This record gives sequence, C-alpha cells and structure tokens, in this order.
Amino acid sequence: MIEKLENLKAEFEALEGRLGDPELVKDQNRYREAMQRYSELKAIIDVYRQYASVLAGLEEATELLEDSELSEVAAEEIAVLEPKKLVLEAELERLLLPKDPFDDKNVVVEIRAAAGGDEASLFTAEVLSMYLKYAESLGFKTELLDSHPNSLGGLTKVSFEITGRGAYSKFKFESGVHRVQRVPQTETQGRIHTSTVTVAVLPEAEDVDVNLSPNDYRVDVFRSSGPGGQSVNTTDSAVRITYKAGTTEEIVVSCQDGKSQIKNKEKALTVLRARLLERERTKMAAEAREARLVQIGTGERSEKIRTYNFPQSRVTDHRIGYSTRNLSEVMLGSLEAFTTALTLAEQSRRLDEMAAPSAPGVETHQTQAGGTA
Repeated sequence: MIEKLENLKAEFEALEGRLGDPELVKDQNRYREAMQRYSELKAIIDVYRQYASVLAGLEEATELLEDSELSEVAAEEIAVLEPKKLVLEAELERLLLPKDPFDDKNVVVEIRAAAGGDEASLFTAEVLSMYLKYAESLGFKTELLDSHPNSLGGLTKVSFEITGRGAYSKFKFESGVHRVQRVPQTETQGRIHTSTVTVAVLPEAEDVDVNLSPNDYRVDVFRSSGPGGQSVNTTDSAVRITYKAGTTEEIVVSCQDGKSQIKNKEKALTVLRARLLERERTKMAAEAREARLVQIGTGERSEKIRTYNFPQSRVTDHRIGYSTRNLSEVMLGSLEAFTTALTLAEQSRRLDEMAAPSAPGVETHQTQAGGTA
C-alpha cells in the first residue's frame, strides 16, 4: 500500500505544479479533468500525510523505549498513536478502493406505482417530490421527462433527469421496491394498508457507452396528456420511441412533459440509452454472478429495500438495517443519512471481499449496497 501511495503522492505533486500552467488553463476540457483528478488525489494525500506523520512518531517513540528515563513517556505516546494508525489505515484502504466508473454520471430516475392501486400512485407522487428536494439540496438540476397522473393527484409512473457531477453516486442506492405502510386517504375504516412503488436509477449513457443507430428504433409523435400547459396539450409534441433492434422484446420510451417535440425526442433517446446501458450492465453482472446492479423486482409487497411506516414515523432500510424515526424530514428530502450509511456498507463489504482469501477455483466478486433486497 505504501508504494502505491507514494506513486499517487508523486502524481499529485506533479499535477499541483501543472495547474498553474497557462497552456493547461486555456484548454478548459483538460483543465477540468486535471482539477477533477487533483480533487480525487487530494483526499487521499491529505490522509496519507497524516498517516506518514503517525508512522514517524511511532518509530521515534519505539526507539525511545530503550531509554530508561523516557521509556514511560514513549509507551504513553505509542498508546496514543497506535489507534490513530489503525484508523488512518482503514481510511486509506477505503479511499484506495476502485471507484464506480458511473458515479459521476447524470441519472434518469423512473418511479412506478406497483402493488396498492390508488395508494401506490399517491405515494409515487410523494417519492418524486422527496427525490426532487433531495437533488435540489445537493445542488443538482432536475427535469421532468414523462409523467402519468391520475384523478386523485397521484402518478402511475413518472421519469425525470438529475444533472450534476456525482448524481449517480448519490442516487444509485434508491433502486428497488419502496414500501409504504399507512392509512390511505381513501380508507374509511382507519385500517393500515401496505403499498409499494418501484424505483429504477439509470446512469445516463453517452454515445461512447451505447452504439445506437436511427435504424434501431421507431419514433412516433402524439398529443400530450401531461401537465405541461395549454400548448403541450394542443400540439403533437409528445414523443414515443420504440427500440426493436437485436431483441425479441421491444423497449418503449415516451417523453411528453416538454413543449418542444425536438427536445422531447432528445430526452426520450437519453432514457433509451440509459436503459440499454443498464440492460448490458445487468447482463454482464448476471454472467459474473454479481448482484450489485439495479434489480427492482416485481413490485410485490414482500420485496422491499425500504419501508416508510407512517403510524410509527419510521423509515427503515432493510439492506443494512438502518432506521430513523424522522419520517417527515425524510419525505422532505433528507436522505443523506441513508446515502452515507449505504455507501459505508458498500465500502465495508468490498474491503471484506478484497481481504478474504478465495478458495481454489472460486472467484471473489464485489457487491454493493444497491443490489437486490
């Protein structure tokens, strides 16, 4: 580990010197890439410098153990520094874990009402609001792509885009079945019902990620029924794209919440590329016997990654057993505690797998907290 850290330190110091180069600053793309790498390395090097300082202190204190007059002080110093060393080692191991290549990408989020009828559609609208507020708190931009409201003010399904560096890293753990337990607005007997919605979080795919030809899909336009305003509902601005190449099953994507047909088409293609990328990732994961990618299941009540219990004001993430009784704040977008806990659980699991010796002929595969519940 020390050798790798020394190499990263040399890279960091070289990069630090280059950032003031006028030629680099002129090229904004290269400069952004350099600044991104600088930020990544700085987090590691800051901890490494603390670690090196602790190691030096331990070495000096160990030598002083031979001195009868200073041995007691040296032993006390060692007792203080040893725990610090272990903490910093663990932090460095975490920082040196390979980064998810999709973490910095924008995302497309799709939410669908599953089991529970009207109550599920009402909760779908609330989950949408929760995510929009969480994204806003993180400084991300959001844009509604496609929505299907019902007469009660709920949504049978909705999709939206989150734009901002690191969006996938913050939302990837939300994929799966979300279960709500409460007395529905439509319930006259005061009984608690259980309903579910499914969430899919898809990293946005670029042209280099997915090779998509116009010959692979069909584009249809139609009149929007969404809440986009009068002009939306009186022109054929909505777009439906049907992907049909190389598969027996069709993938259908619609986008109707924008007023421009051209923009709706662009957004629909964005969603299609994201779905195709996720399908390929899921296929590769299955072949490798990994379970770390998005699997939203069938939406049955028994399947869940998280439960929102309104009578007890409690939210529980079943993947890691994390609970909070601050449900009202969670529904207002306070999801950072869940994101942090799930990220740490993922990192801990990956570290355990890296440390565990593999049996002969058996591969060790990494998993993360965003997998199947």
